[in-house]
Parts: sequence; C-alpha cells; structure tokens
Amino acid sequence: MEQVYTARKAVIIGAGPVGCLCAISLAKQGWLVEIYEGRPDIRLPSSKAAAQQRSINLAMSSRGIAALQAVDPKASERFLRSVIPMRGRMIHDVRGQQHSQPYDRDGQCINSIDRALLNEDLLEEALSVPNIQAFFKHKVTSIDFDARTLSVRNDGAPEAQVTFDLCVGADGSYSIVRRQLMRVVRMDYQQTYIPHEYLELRMPAGPVNETDGQATFLIDPNHLHIWPRHSFMLIALPNKDRTFTCTLFAPTSEFEQLDTAEKTLRWFKTYFPDALPLIGEDNLLRDFDNNPRSSLITVKVRTFPQSIMRTKPYHYKDRAIILGDAAHAMVPFYGQGLNCGLEDVRVLDFLLRKYEVDPHLPVSTGGEDERLARALRVYSESRHEDLYTISDLAMDNYTEMRHAVTTPGYLFRKALDNLLYALTAHQLAPAHATTTLGDPFPTRAPSGWLPLYTMVTFRPDISYAVVKRKVQRQTVVLNCASWIGAGLTVGAVGITCVRLWQRVRP
Repeated sequence: MEQVYTARKAVIIGAGPVGCLCAISLAKQGWLVEIYEGRPDIRLPSSKAAAQQRSINLAMSSRGIAALQAVDPKASERFLRSVIPMRGRMIHDVRGQQHSQPYDRDGQCINSIDRALLNEDLLEEALSVPNIQAFFKHKVTSIDFDARTLSVRNDGAPEAQVTFDLCVGADGSYSIVRRQLMRVVRMDYQQTYIPHEYLELRMPAGPVNETDGQATFLIDPNHLHIWPRHSFMLIALPNKDRTFTCTLFAPTSEFEQLDTAEKTLRWFKTYFPDALPLIGEDNLLRDFDNNPRSSLITVKVRTFPQSIMRTKPYHYKDRAIILGDAAHAMVPFYGQGLNCGLEDVRVLDFLLRKYEVDPHLPVSTGGEDERLARALRVYSESRHEDLYTISDLAMDNYTEMRHAVTTPGYLFRKALDNLLYALTAHQLAPAHATTTLGDPFPTRAPSGWLPLYTMVTFRPDISYAVVKRKVQRQTVVLNCASWIGAGLTVGAVGITCVRLWQRVRP
C-alpha cells in the first residue's frame, strides 16, 4: 500500500498583494500555507481609513495581469472588471493647456485601481482556498532558517514558535525576512532614500449626470494626468467612484516651505492653476493637514562575483526566498513596483512546476529538498539582472515625467521612436505572457523596433534585462539620428543664410 505523506507547510510573511498571490500559487500546488501579517486585517474599517491617507494608486499593466492570469485566472477576470483603463498621459502645462501622449500606437493601456481594493480582493481569494490560513497582528521577530522555525508575537502576547518548511518574505521595504537572511547569506544590501517625498490629495467627483443619476469625472478618466514642473510634479489617477487620487511629488525642501495655508494656496495657484479649482482649496488644505508626507525609497540586494559566491542572495538553500519590495523596493515612477512583484510570483510558480517540486515530499531534519533548492537557486540567478534593471529605469522615469515630457528634444525622440516602431514592428505585442516549458520569458531576441515603454509595460514575454539590452542598441541609433538631424538643420540654415547674403550684398 502506497504511503501518503502530509503536505509540507509554507509560511508567507506579509499579506499584501504579492504575499496573497504567492499564497494562492503555493496552495494550488499542494502546500499548506500560513500567512503572517503584523498589521490588522485590511478589511476592517479602521484599516481602510488609514490606507486612504498614504496609498499611491496602482497602474496595473500587462506584467501584473499576466501574473494574475498564470496563478488565478478567475481573480484576473474580476480584476479587469474593476479597473479604469488609461490610454495615455495627459500633460497639463502651467497655462492649463492639455496635451495627450498615447502610451501605445495600438491603443494598449495601463489600468488604474485602488491598492486597497486589489489587496482585499486577493486576500479574499486566498482565504477562500481551504489550505490557506491568515494570522493578523502577528509580528515576526526572528527566524532560524536552519531549524525551520520563526518567532511570532501576537499583539503583546508572549512569543510563539512556528515551524515551517519554506519561508517566503513578502513583507515590504523594511522586511524582517530580508534582515534575517542577511545573517546567513553574504548579501550586499543597498537602501537609498531619494530627496523627494509624496503627499496624497483627493479630487472630488463632478456633478451628477441628469441622464443616469451618476456622478461625473471632472477631467478625462482615460488618461494618467501629469502636471510636470521640472523638480516636482502632480499626478492624478481615476477611481471608480468618479474621484481622482492625486499625488504630489516634490523635494523635501519644497514641502518644508509650504508651512502655512497662504503659502500652500499661493504655490498651487502659481504652478497648478487648473488643478486647484478641481481639487478645491478647502479640500487641498485639509489633505495637507491630515495626510502624512511619505518617503521614497529604493532597495537593492546585490550579489558577490561568481568566483566568491555561486548562489545569489534572494534565497537560502531550500528554506527561504524574498519577493516583491522585500527584494527590490523601487520608486513608483514607472508604475512597475507591484507589477514586478506579481511577476516575481509568476516566475517562482513557473520554476517550482518546472523542477517538479513535490510539497508532499518528506524532508528529514537537517535535510534538503534538492528540487526546491534548485528552483530557488535558479530564481535568484535568473531574476537578479531583471530587478536591478527595472529599479534603475523607475528612477530614470521620474526625470522624464516631471520635466522631459515637455521638452522639444523628448518630443522629437518620441516621434522618431514611434515612427521606427510603426515601420518595423508589424505585429501587435501580446497583451499577456506566453510562457514555455523552458522559459518564463520566451522572447529572448525581440524583432523590429520597440519603444522602451512598450517593452516594459506591454510585453511580459520580454524580461527587463532583455529590454535594457535592446534599448541600449536602439539608443545608439536614436542618438545618431538626432545628431544627423541637427547637422542637416544647421546645414540648411547655413545654406539659406549664405544665399540671402549673396542676394543682399552690394
């Protein structure tokens, strides 16, 4: 008679979207899953009120959707019914004029959704799976990966010991799992605060439409609205209740000068004259008083050279791995933070299935599951360059959003970029990932000319590292074209001047 083994246990630290999707992924593969979250249940009214004060709306793109589809197709379908598509940027200049910049020639879009709504939906989906449990207000204080135990404190109660077979850290920028990993893995860790902060504001819904009795949007809901002002900017993303979540990004020194209501209103009238009446002066001042200013942080986990250390640092043996912001917190300016975190789950899910990791396989005390260890090792080795790349691209995009989008040079390069795209890329980019048994990113050598934004946002079949290499080659062409264009322009002007001089000279 064949012996039946009990499923092994995976603990997920963090009940955010990445942690919830990872829990669903592991549970569907047969693991017993326990989620530990230090904060209260986000579904409680008190948690919702706190979340509204400091949550940048999410811009979900094809990478995040591909991850949801790969792990939980039903959740993906529900998600797509609750989003608002944004087909481009709407640039607001200082005179209040608006200029639309479509994201993609084929009409592909990114999707606006409230972070809390997505998190709640994924949490509800996770808790509907029989082999998943969640424990809120349970703060992890220490982890012994070799003994496969962690210590948890429940809201002031004495510490309890929890055993596990696999520990997944999805606990954000200040990850306790990452800190504990640094004790057993030679990890070169970098945390950087940029000299900017953000503050969330709210633009109310417009008047009720007499036809259907519904409130209206005050500005176009199918754009991501940007007020670029060189060293700072305001953005606005639409919500289902017809409001807009606005986020002001500015240097800390700029915020420090807005220390009175008069200064704040005068500053907004100077730099955002069309946004102020839409937000409302009273609403603006209330949000400035009540909503906290929040920091912007980048986290990078760096590796040692292969000659020093063969394994990469996102995992430890067959016992632990970090995903999402715990491994690669990034600034929000490419809209890829959460998309990248969900993609982490898709890649891990793919590798666990590829190497046929058996959650029912008994592992002796001190022993190791070789297949699981291999899957985690391949994840670290293959994912590292991707995560570094998107972190750097996110920071670069801040300069583009707050300043470059208004410059003639940017507009020229973007027009040339789109022209070459139209001339060479004859197929619509796939909206979602199409993985193979050999690779979660099957397109290793994308053909034709592809704009950077298209590859990052709409091509989950292309890894971030491949995006970087292709863009570097294309940038050489764009730079040459720019210099040639400038040279031809100068030459034409010079010839014209010579001819005019010949005509007017005595």
